[in-house]
This record gives sequence, C-alpha cells and structure tokens, in this order.
Amino acid sequence: MTSKKADNRFRNFGCVVYPESAPDGWIDVISDLHVPAFISPLHDQDIDPQNQPKKPHFHVMVMYEGKKSIEQMQEVFASFGGVGCERINSIRGYARYLCHLDNPEKAQYNPEDIRAFAGADYFGICSLAIDKYSAIGEMMDYCVLNDLYSFSQLCLYAYGNRYDWYRILCDSGSVIMREFLKSAYFDHRQVD
Repeated sequence: MTSKKADNRFRNFGCVVYPESAPDGWIDVISDLHVPAFISPLHDQDIDPQNQPKKPHFHVMVMYEGKKSIEQMQEVFASFGGVGCERINSIRGYARYLCHLDNPEKAQYNPEDIRAFAGADYFGICSLAIDKYSAIGEMMDYCVLNDLYSFSQLCLYAYGNRYDWYRILCDSGSVIMREFLKSAYFDHRQVD
C-alpha cells in the first residue's frame, strides 16, 4: 500500500513590507507579477502588545490560480522586499484584515486606499451583507441630515466621495434608496 504524500502547496499568501527596507519600485515588481494582489494602506498607527508603536509597514496579499510552495513564495516575496510568508486560509478574512475591518480595537485604515492588481476586486472579495446594510443606513442618515431628496444627487455624491456607497447604489441598493428618497420627499412636503 502506498501512502499519499501531503500537498504542502497553496494558492494564497501574505507578507509584510517595510518601506525603509523595500527596494525602489517594489510596487511595480508586484504589478509585474500579473497575479491578483492587494497592498494595504500604510499601517503607521498600529500598536504592539506592550502599547508601543509598531514599525510602519504594508501587508501584501497575493492570490494565485495554481498552487505554489512556501519556498516559491519566499522567493517571490524577496523580489520586492517582503518579510515573512504566511499561508492565507481565508481570502475574505485576510482582505478585511488589510484595513482591520473586523478588529475595532486596532487602528482602522481606509479600504479605498487598498491597491489592487491584475483584476483583484477588493470590495467584491471582502464585502459582507452587514456592510451593505450599514452603508444604506449611513446613506439614509446623510440624506436626512442634508435635506437631500434627489437620487441623482446622492449618486453623484457617492461617486465622488463614498465609493462603498456608489457600489451599493449600482448593485442592489438603488431600489431601497429611491423609495426612501421618494417617501422622505413626500413626508417633507406634508410638513411644509
């Protein structure tokens, strides 16, 4: 009887890049891989367990279609100054970690500052239903606070200022927001 050898290759990996030790053009090296990848915003507000500031760093996440060994990935990461080589078990979980979306006790970073490569869709990968509902609530609050009743004005504002809202309005949130604005306008006119 032959025993089956364990496959120690994976598709998704992460590392850290410290700006002061990364080679010039390190982001271009990642781009030139032509592999879906994300680079986090600069983590310059993180605190270690001893309540000391951590050294500023970026998180890099790469997502291959085929499996790679740890050794292959260490070589890839070394080409752009990546430190460490972490196997990623959950693409969504790690993508959300790039901005600490599920870690309110940690410094929060803007998801709109994520750099994406080779067709990687950050918002598509990391969005959850609860995020959509929260964003719709934020839109409703924004419209009430600003006496905004125009769906087109909301879309233009979202397009220029809140890409997370804009995506929701384009995908599925437009119906609820149109109905909300119509009803709010009707209620507003009843008061006047």
